[in-house]
Amino acid sequence: MQFDIFSLFPEFFPSYLDNSILKRAQQRGSLKVAVHNIRDWAVDRHHVTDDLPYGGGGGMVMKVEPVFSAIESVLGAPPSCPVIMLTPQGRVFTQRVAEELVQVPHLALLCGRYEGVDERIREHLVTDEISVGDFVLTGGELPALMLIDAVTRLVPGVLGDPDGAADDSHSSGLLEYPHYTRPAEYRGWQVPDVLLSGDHAKVSQWRREQSILRTKIRRPDILEKASLSNKDLEFLKTLDTFPGEDEKP
Repeated sequence: MQFDIFSLFPEFFPSYLDNSILKRAQQRGSLKVAVHNIRDWAVDRHHVTDDLPYGGGGGMVMKVEPVFSAIESVLGAPPSCPVIMLTPQGRVFTQRVAEELVQVPHLALLCGRYEGVDERIREHLVTDEISVGDFVLTGGELPALMLIDAVTRLVPGVLGDPDGAADDSHSSGLLEYPHYTRPAEYRGWQVPDVLLSGDHAKVSQWRREQSILRTKIRRPDILEKASLSNKDLEFLKTLDTFPGEDEKP
């Protein structure tokens, strides 16, 4: 999986990309990331990449020329891969979108800044727009890192457990089940007996039921869209009068 990132602040990226799973993915060749400073393509001596908006108003707008020059210099004209702009106006990023994007081996990410970008960038260069939620951040750098992280986890071989991504919250349409580790007792709080039983079938059933339970309580909106078996639906019926998450079935 390859990402080309175009940003006014490339120094934001190394501290996150050069650690943990993403670092190992790059070392193994499963992930390639190149970060490009848009200011390098500004033609004036001060490397100005923003200007006042036509028509007045507050804030500054990213200029069209440096962005086009940067992306076309690296990716060609037209660009050789999809160009995604991180913006609050884009479609909301979800696990389904991550699963869609991992099918594309090369993506370019444009990080917006200031009041926004010149609309001609959106109309004639960007091929997709993605938002990480209904809120506004200072720039697109954090959303770009979130997208890279979520998509890279889905690349085969990146996670130590080949089924790890499939068990993550939202991957199956449900929230993930609870996890426990040693010690088995802490301050009187016990690990559920089923997890200590060694019975893998019962553990699997418990985890599935806990995922359904947790989703029903915390995110009933996504439970309505989840793919549930007849056995799942029967279990769900037993939760109709369930009082709360503190009590486990």
